[in-house]
Amino acid sequence: MFLNFALINLYNPTHISGWASIIIMALLLGMIHGITPDEHTWPITFSYAIGSYSTKKGLRSGIIFSLAFTIQRAIASELAYLGLARLYTFSSLNNIIYVFAGVLMGIAGLMIVRRKTIFHFELPFLKVHHVESDSEGATWLKDPKPWMPAVHGFIAGWGFGAFAIIIYTLLAPAANSALWGWVPGAMYGIGTMIMQALAGATFGLIASKRGLTQQAIRRVALKTAGNTLTWGGLAFILAGITSQLFPSIASKSINSHIHILNLDHFGLAFMLVIIIVMGIGATTLVKQTKTEIRQVKV
Repeated sequence: MFLNFALINLYNPTHISGWASIIIMALLLGMIHGITPDEHTWPITFSYAIGSYSTKKGLRSGIIFSLAFTIQRAIASELAYLGLARLYTFSSLNNIIYVFAGVLMGIAGLMIVRRKTIFHFELPFLKVHHVESDSEGATWLKDPKPWMPAVHGFIAGWGFGAFAIIIYTLLAPAANSALWGWVPGAMYGIGTMIMQALAGATFGLIASKRGLTQQAIRRVALKTAGNTLTWGGLAFILAGITSQLFPSIASKSINSHIHILNLDHFGLAFMLVIIIVMGIGATTLVKQTKTEIRQVKV
């Protein structure tokens, strides 16, 4: 039995034998998915975990996102066992998920960081006032709600790549009956949850250990989360539209010769992770931290 586990090919599996192999493979694939750069998980986990500005809350955000993702994958796995995977594994749907996820990210970002309104009027049935700004007088910051990563986790889960194809075409159909068709997807989600929870805690820790006051940490964290979600959402929308209109361009990638899924090719998905997490998120985090430090020294 242990020899069979050792021989499991996680990069290009072709066959499996028994429930133990199905469960172990699904769990390990999920863990690889959770720790490698993935456009459906990293940008969102980073945003909400940073926005939580604590290790504990970052851990919670990672778990909430991944739990919703796990539920989605369990449902999709069951549908795959029933032979319905073709209904949600075509490229156009993936592009739609990009756009839809991007819109949700943008809305969430604007909910976290709101610019001051310029309206101030009253009617018998309607009152509109300006929102209060933060100490800098430019924005109003609001902590992200727990349901936000849950909604994103469920929606983003319908996006698919190499990992999902393995679950839907190999592991789920190998289940013993329709009663257990959901198990491969659930185990995959649990594997992802383990790594994303750790990532969320790490991102939250980064946000909390900046040598600043709690209020300054909150401003840095929420502005970073807001910018990452807002501009990252726009990047998702553009990626979805580009992939739909110019599929040949969007499908181009560089072979890295690394035999690990999510690292074997560097293409549009990988670029989204780099642009959103490193380009937008990390840059905003560093910039806002420096701004707060300068204000302390003044």
